[in-house]
Amino acid sequence: MPSLVHTEIETAVKGFLIDQEKMTEVVERMTKEIKMGLAKDTHARAVIKCFVSHVQDLPTGKERGKYLALDLGGSNFRVLLVNLISSSDVEIMSKGYNFPLTLMSGSGKALFDFLAESLSEFCHTHGLENESLPLGFTFSFPLQQQGLSKGILVAWTKGFSCEGVVGKNVVTLLQEAIDRRGDIKINTVAILNDTVGTLMSCAFYHPNCRIGLIVGTGSNACYVEKTVNAECFEGYQTSPKPSMIINCEWGAFGDNGVLEFVRTSYDKIVDKVTPNPGKQTFEKCISGMYMGELVRLVVIDMIAKGFMFHGIISEKIQERWSFKTAYISDVESDAPGEYRNCNKVLSELGILGCQEPDKEALRYICEAVSSRSAKLCACGLVTIINKMNINEVVIGIDGSVYRFHPKYHDMLQYHMKKLLKPGVKFELIVSEDGSGRGAALVAATAVQAKSKL
Repeated sequence: MPSLVHTEIETAVKGFLIDQEKMTEVVERMTKEIKMGLAKDTHARAVIKCFVSHVQDLPTGKERGKYLALDLGGSNFRVLLVNLISSSDVEIMSKGYNFPLTLMSGSGKALFDFLAESLSEFCHTHGLENESLPLGFTFSFPLQQQGLSKGILVAWTKGFSCEGVVGKNVVTLLQEAIDRRGDIKINTVAILNDTVGTLMSCAFYHPNCRIGLIVGTGSNACYVEKTVNAECFEGYQTSPKPSMIINCEWGAFGDNGVLEFVRTSYDKIVDKVTPNPGKQTFEKCISGMYMGELVRLVVIDMIAKGFMFHGIISEKIQERWSFKTAYISDVESDAPGEYRNCNKVLSELGILGCQEPDKEALRYICEAVSSRSAKLCACGLVTIINKMNINEVVIGIDGSVYRFHPKYHDMLQYHMKKLLKPGVKFELIVSEDGSGRGAALVAATAVQAKSKL
């Protein structure tokens, strides 16, 4: 434990430090919730919904052709053209669009008109306006899928609250917006969650990939389940296909109170200021949208009590959400005893001329928040691996927290090893462009499935 850190600061972050016993308890509770989500009788009251994705075929590596993909993931929006040339050659052209923040809380029509406009602009730029291309739509919000191209929005998350979308088929809303324009020939053949895209994209190169994980703005996972266990799928007993990708929607774990033993008073403050209080409890302990704010709340609490920065507070750090989650990665990437990145973060927050113990304390707080995130994520992955009852698996992962935090990968690996049965082998792999290549692969399976009918 850092000797420079004030005892009061250690006490303040104590709630974030989860021991092995608590982690084992998280796995047990999550296992119970996942089983409830899968079973028809308990699905309605389950918090981890385990939605059926309707994706039953993993890539064979033989998928070919041109596909469009649309990626609405929260903080970013992209249009992609994916050309599957061979099993080793995939051409991707993509363009990110500046997503006006006003759209996050405006009307659903305005949101989908913007998506269709961006799609049209992309098609015209690349001379695709007269080509009839299949589109895979990566839509990273909780969906109840009733088919590959029918997904009903269950609830907005990640700061979105557009009206007129919850309870509607998102594919219809997109297709209507495209048709209203009448200037492109696009057919939306599949809608998928980003975790499914991540799994599919990784499985294209790693046939043993069975889990897709996102730890970015939000957090969620999907995995390959036996079709006979996916009771909410109409043909679960009669389907000729043995597998079904299940979109866990694990962000909602704990919405029924079973995670209170790993939450802190700071988590409760963050929850109150989000657009969806009482929802996405697990996600709010893990994901990038909330980690920075948790650190900020601990820091201003310590400043107010006179334990950091001589009790002097800057205007900037008093602003909600001003401590970006990227700052946690910056602070933690300094070598021990060095504070180059830390100094940069502090100056961006208007805190100048502070002493080494203050910087050490900031690092300690960041580590407490990020290590809890990685531990809880490890618990989630272990729960899924145990549920699948397999001895070897590849896990495809994407998201800014996993990609940019200097120690996240190592922490995940370390805690998973400690929790898993001896002899279970797993590999964590960054899934390249899940929402692009993954969406194209799902679109390809959708087109193939249709051609067989």
